[in-house]
Amino acid sequence: MSETNQLQSPLEAPAFAEPTPSVLHQLNLCNRELERLLHNLRNEHNAEREIRDIAREVIRAVSINPDIALACIFLSQINGTYAVRHCIETAVVCVVVARAMDLDAGNTLTVTAAALTMNVGMLRHHETFQNKNTPLTSEEMAIVRRHPEESVDMLRCVGVEDDDWISCVLMHHENDEGSGYPAGIASPEVTLNAKLLSLADRYCAQVSARNYRRSLPPYQALRNLIEDKVAPVDPVLVQYFQRELGDFPPGCVVRLTSGEIGVVSQRLAGGDGRGIHCLRDAAGGVLRPAAQRRTGDEGCCIAESLSEDQASIRFSMKQIWGPQASL
Repeated sequence: MSETNQLQSPLEAPAFAEPTPSVLHQLNLCNRELERLLHNLRNEHNAEREIRDIAREVIRAVSINPDIALACIFLSQINGTYAVRHCIETAVVCVVVARAMDLDAGNTLTVTAAALTMNVGMLRHHETFQNKNTPLTSEEMAIVRRHPEESVDMLRCVGVEDDDWISCVLMHHENDEGSGYPAGIASPEVTLNAKLLSLADRYCAQVSARNYRRSLPPYQALRNLIEDKVAPVDPVLVQYFQRELGDFPPGCVVRLTSGEIGVVSQRLAGGDGRGIHCLRDAAGGVLRPAAQRRTGDEGCCIAESLSEDQASIRFSMKQIWGPQASL
């Protein structure tokens, strides 16, 4: 037999399917790498490149399945300290909304990198503040109000020269009407990227549990942003948050009007539509296999949002979304 005949045609070769990438696994890898990097930032020689690489991986994770990426936030599946986890979660929300706004790749990468580094100037204080069960002192509030400037100083110190990235971090606590900090500047000086980061930061802070308080239901966090009279938000930007997140984003545990308990698994076209993965029936029995529902179907309306404790139910993300949500 000739050598040519012994060679197997590529079309005849056995096909090996690429393993399904896991959004949850990817975000946890990003979290671990970001934690290592931020805690050792002053000693890093390629900090800007490394942060951009992590930002690209966050964007990639969201592009695989944005519903799973959002669910990781609401089901508290991103590991690590709150200070770093909050940055990853804020970055995820920024990417989801940036995609809806059709921001170009450059701006999406900029706002994602800014989300990952927005609090680096306060990192050493963050856990202390997180563990307090009393109001912050005036000295501690001063640290909070200075952290955008200190974050920018640190980023410049390690070689970050991107003016858009720097301005986004510096202005992510400024407000349209000038009531923010550290400089009290107002629109139109506050950039769109900074406004997006600010809104994502505030939203994620409310839906995440702290040592001193429970997390707020997503619908309440969204209402707080919309109705905030102290720091009103850009009405166009908030419309994107309403459309992309809604009152019941993926990962939200809900009770249906039928009495069934389920998890929102998917955002459907049209803004208000949701796919529901039901886990318990009205009598409390476990549904095997889980019943799939869509809001808008007969008898399928969301009655209320629940915590997992209120729902008296435990489940894994892989159970809902399959291999793309495996650890």
